[in-house]
Amino acid sequence: MLGKLRRLNQGVSKMALEESERLPSSERRRFLRSGLFTAGGAMVGGALAGIAPRALAATQYPPEIPSWTRTLGSGVVTDPYGVPSPFEKEVIRRNVPWLTADKISSISFTPLQHLKGIITPNGLFFERHHAGRPEIDPQQHRLMIHGLVERPIILSMEDLQRFPSVSQINFIECPANGGMEWRGAQLNSLQFLHGMVSCAEWTGVRLSTLLQEAGIKPEGKWLLAEGADGAAMTRSIPLEKALDDVIVAYAQNGEALRREQGYPIRLVVPGWEGNTHVKWLRRLEVGDKPWMQREETSKYTDLMPDGTAHGFTWVMEAKSVITSPCPEMPLTGNGIHQIEGLAWSGRGKVKAVDVSVDGGQNWQQAQLREPVMSKSLTRFSLEWKWDGTPALLQSRVIDETGYVQPTLTQLIEARGTNSIYHKNSIQTWQVNADGSVVNVQLS
Repeated sequence: MLGKLRRLNQGVSKMALEESERLPSSERRRFLRSGLFTAGGAMVGGALAGIAPRALAATQYPPEIPSWTRTLGSGVVTDPYGVPSPFEKEVIRRNVPWLTADKISSISFTPLQHLKGIITPNGLFFERHHAGRPEIDPQQHRLMIHGLVERPIILSMEDLQRFPSVSQINFIECPANGGMEWRGAQLNSLQFLHGMVSCAEWTGVRLSTLLQEAGIKPEGKWLLAEGADGAAMTRSIPLEKALDDVIVAYAQNGEALRREQGYPIRLVVPGWEGNTHVKWLRRLEVGDKPWMQREETSKYTDLMPDGTAHGFTWVMEAKSVITSPCPEMPLTGNGIHQIEGLAWSGRGKVKAVDVSVDGGQNWQQAQLREPVMSKSLTRFSLEWKWDGTPALLQSRVIDETGYVQPTLTQLIEARGTNSIYHKNSIQTWQVNADGSVVNVQLS
């Protein structure tokens, strides 16, 4: 192959010399100096593709030396805090303007279609606010632990960082993720349908360590977490969970929490509804029963077909979605493609993911990409040869407890259509003959 390329380059070089000899002497010198012709006998990729030698100056492909290699770049600390390339300007969080009355109590969605690996960059982590984003001075912020404890305490940020730190990778998902789709396909977008899930490395202090410092009284069974935002967001959490894997986090992906993610501290409650991960945490109260606050009675409860409501449905059930192809990432031609996606479970690790290209009639097991961790996003892929005919793509996750992601029919049979929360049914993408992808629902 290299020999053929050398012979081709030599032939192209001869063409270039012949072309240059037909030019006036001044133009010939400029042509040779331009770098279109090299001492090694190689021409730019444009010539190899059949472009006339005199048109090659505009190309940037090998073996041409691109324009950015011929100039000096920006110096260090041009951007004291690093920012993405301007060529990635479309990779941003987005919101649906008509979804809520105001941005103060609203949602922004992570662009899952553009992400690689399992870690969500801090600037793309989805947002959910109930009263806007407060600006909190960490020097003035305190965490109070009180109630049924032996030693009520108030901790500063400096105090918190004196305790042993831990780091863990966990996803956070809003329980309303996908909730607009209970009664039919609504939005033709991966980002808007499933973008209320993100994953990060969280660093902070085990909540169990802080509760041990305060000393829980025997009658203490529940914990109330309260945020310092204008909504004073509060959730009741069983003490059993609080003493398990919950942390009070002050860092995300190696840096201080972003303001929209709860700066300076938040709860991280692995595998549970995003609203239990209380941001801007200011108060933890130990009690003997749940407080039955607004966000766990009139909100974040699941209305069943018989009119009753299920409360405290904390765990985020296993879910998966294909991220490529998807409506934002159509197919560009026949041939081999990688079907890629993300899977997760609030119950633990992802055990397996199956993929179907015919709407669930036949399934193939996808490959799980390392790392595969508990209560974290897991990436999967499957090689697929597309022949240009329409297809119906689906993914189905099985977690380590044996739970299988349900079809929409199975989910509706169990839950009805009155709820907006915990919609974890199988997503179907319809691939059309032109490669475009649309959101559909199969009965």
